[in-house]
Amino acid sequence: MGDGGEPALLAVTSERVLLLEEAEQLVSMILESDIAENYRQCLYNVKNNPDTQRKVREFVEMKERYEEVQRFGKYHPDYKEVMGQIRIVKRDLDLDEVIAEFKRAENDLQAMLDEVSVIIGRSVSESVKVPTGNPFFESSCSGGCGSGGSCGCSA
Repeated sequence: MGDGGEPALLAVTSERVLLLEEAEQLVSMILESDIAENYRQCLYNVKNNPDTQRKVREFVEMKERYEEVQRFGKYHPDYKEVMGQIRIVKRDLDLDEVIAEFKRAENDLQAMLDEVSVIIGRSVSESVKVPTGNPFFESSCSGGCGSGGSCGCSA
């Protein structure tokens, strides 16, 4: 055990512990942010609003019928009815103000997480691949580096 590798191993281990502690602090800051709190409140509203929940149930039921009809396509006897109904139910759900608020909060939270990911990635190197799904954060890559190398990188 006296091969001289122990101090280096100890340094790597303590460095990792320190990094993990810093990461946990970052997580706490994100969880305590106004953006995360708004997201949690909007999610609570979605789950506890009877009218919204009714619309969600209707959509889920109609989606199951839609998937059944899709297996047979336009030859299914209920094709036209289901295709029309799914649009109506989906539109009703999309226009629900509680759902709309939740989607805005979800987008805000995702944007913050994307920003944090990019800051961390770029602080390591400009060429670090950070999949965000948001073109605002992507460098000269078209579709992001996660797209399989279309930007010229060796993804």
